[in-house]
Amino acid sequence: MKSVRLSERMEAELEEAARISGDSVSSIIRRDAQKRCRLILGDRLDARVIDVTGTIQSKGGRARRTGRALAESLLRRK
Repeated sequence: MKSVRLSERMEAELEEAARISGDSVSSIIRRDAQKRCRLILGDRLDARVIDVTGTIQSKGGRARRTGRALAESLLRRK
């Protein structure tokens, strides 16, 4: 569970938005927090290439170490 401090103005705006929309304040906060998380996490390289990662098979050569190189590159970016 998390708690968030809001200014009086933000709290009033949230309550008004909830009243107008028929949603609860908690629902609005949860939905918008989820949207923001998806926006941020969806931009990550590992999320963008997940559907093709590990799908190519080869006998090696230079490609033999690419999985390790990609993992190390992603870790350095964090």
